[in-house]
Amino acid sequence: MVVEEVGLKRRGSLSWGVRNLMRRKQVDSERGRGESSHGSPRQQLAKELSVIQLIAIGVGSTIGAGVYVLVGTVAREHSGPALTISFLIAGIAAALSAFCYAELASRCPSAGSAYHYSYICVGEGVAWLIGWALILEYTIGGSAVARGISPNLALFFGGPDSLPFFLARAQIPWFDIVVDPCAAILVLLVTALLCVGIKESSFVQGIVTIANVCVMLFVIIAGGYLGFQTGWVGYSVPSGYFPFGVNGMLAGSATVFFAYIGFDSVASTAEEVKNPQRDLPLGIGFALTICCSLYMLVSIVIVGLVPYYAMDPDTPISSAFSSHGMQWAVYIITAGAVTALCSTLMGSILPQPRILMAMARDGLLPSFFSDVNKRTQVPVKSTILTGICAAMLAFFMDVSALAGMVSVGTLLAFTIVAVSILILRYVPPDEVPLPSSLQESIHAVSLRLSQESDVENAKADVETCKDKDEQCEDGISSSSNSEASVEDPLIEKQIVQDKLAEQKRRNVAALNIAFVCIGVLLLTSAASAAYLPSLLRYVACIIGGLLLLCGLIMLSWIDQDETRHSFGHTGGFICPFVPLLPICCILINVYLLINLGTGTWLRVSLWLVIGVLVYLFYGRTHSSLRDVVYVPTAHADEIYRSSSEIVA
Repeated sequence: MVVEEVGLKRRGSLSWGVRNLMRRKQVDSERGRGESSHGSPRQQLAKELSVIQLIAIGVGSTIGAGVYVLVGTVAREHSGPALTISFLIAGIAAALSAFCYAELASRCPSAGSAYHYSYICVGEGVAWLIGWALILEYTIGGSAVARGISPNLALFFGGPDSLPFFLARAQIPWFDIVVDPCAAILVLLVTALLCVGIKESSFVQGIVTIANVCVMLFVIIAGGYLGFQTGWVGYSVPSGYFPFGVNGMLAGSATVFFAYIGFDSVASTAEEVKNPQRDLPLGIGFALTICCSLYMLVSIVIVGLVPYYAMDPDTPISSAFSSHGMQWAVYIITAGAVTALCSTLMGSILPQPRILMAMARDGLLPSFFSDVNKRTQVPVKSTILTGICAAMLAFFMDVSALAGMVSVGTLLAFTIVAVSILILRYVPPDEVPLPSSLQESIHAVSLRLSQESDVENAKADVETCKDKDEQCEDGISSSSNSEASVEDPLIEKQIVQDKLAEQKRRNVAALNIAFVCIGVLLLTSAASAAYLPSLLRYVACIIGGLLLLCGLIMLSWIDQDETRHSFGHTGGFICPFVPLLPICCILINVYLLINLGTGTWLRVSLWLVIGVLVYLFYGRTHSSLRDVVYVPTAHADEIYRSSSEIVA
């Protein structure tokens, strides 16, 4: 059959295992949203979020207490007074990922964020690893944030160890474990709030985020007043504005880049947004702009109040105000740190149940995770399980040593989202998976297309015979028929040539996207591998740079795919400066990934190996795509219409 052959020919040469890893799902549509991989009707999340609530989620998830500590560490060790420029460069780098997220979120507004996008554009294997890495990120991230709240909260009770006995940290005898009841209780409270409903939880997060922003505005306004009173002594240092040079300032940018991760939480709520094509890009863009502006203004003030070398690396903002006689400001700043941590805690726990739900909908995890509560319209079971795991980690374990693992999931997601933009623009999926229940409709459409093709060929033969004044009668030899079919009509030849040219363009584009990825990996690995001989590093850098440059030039030269205009939900945000912007995004994120450290990668690799085993023994065999039939995108609507006619 015509429709089935197109889907099967390309897969015939691939092994079964590779086919599983490369299979891609369809963008959720109105007719597909009612289907479930487990045979039951798909339950939908409540569409309650507007732009304001998305901004609150984005800002609350991004601005954590790290800014209250990060400015001191980075200024002392890397940037000096140029800390503001470090925040600006890091914000621009984060904006590259935000642009990519904004287009994919508006085109594919479904739960799952980067997992969902990579499943549509790249394939099941990569999507599984991204989803599995994000599960680790949000669990450890939430636990680490919760552990940081209790020391700050204790300051309101008189000191670091002044919390009430039932909330205070305690060491378990005979074990080198310090339990933190306060952290566990806070995680469970946030979990309970998230179970109530997305509208209610986003409202509370908005209040907490406003309180945090007000504290930062206090720092900016009061600190600016002090700066003008004291003459901005921090900018009068003899070493100048760049005491560590431009390289130090760039190193500071790489460090503060992690203060921007968190806006991807906005994309994870895509299914709960009232108008995703408009609101998601606005929510992501405004959240990142607000965060970058606040970071830069705070850094301008704090670096100007105290010389960078005299900053307290642990409490830079509090100590800056104390040095000018404003001891009472410590309580306001501590309140800001607590509200920032609480908001970040909510932003860390919120996305994970939705990723679990998306993976369960696709059959890669048990259906338990995809259950949506009928009253609250949130994945309550997944949320409760997420909260219990995060609370146990926060109670028993100091996860600060594992904090680097949080960055792996985020940077992997940022990288694959940028790759997905390149795939969407140049080689978008030209086939869609249809359930085996539509097999009868697929056969009917295939038969009709075959008959129409035969009729077209017969008409072409008759026209050719008439033009040549040949006798086209019954009994004529087959040799005359073959002679007529050799000379195809001009239009048919042009159609065939166009199809061949388009297939060649897709092959060239796919090859150059691969060149970009390989070139980035070679370039960043060689540039970071100080233990390798210099000659080997230079050669690898040159090869990687040439591959990257070749891919960029070719992708800029060839045309983008016309079907990108109709991919997914149209009418939303369009990422600018493709292919340059996503390629820069890939380069920055892969460089940061390579430099996270060997210890971090060893721990993450162990988690990823566990994920591979889970996929091999469960996800691969339970995937919703295991029994689908791939058909050309152009015929999908016709097959669905035929199915409706058969049912009627």
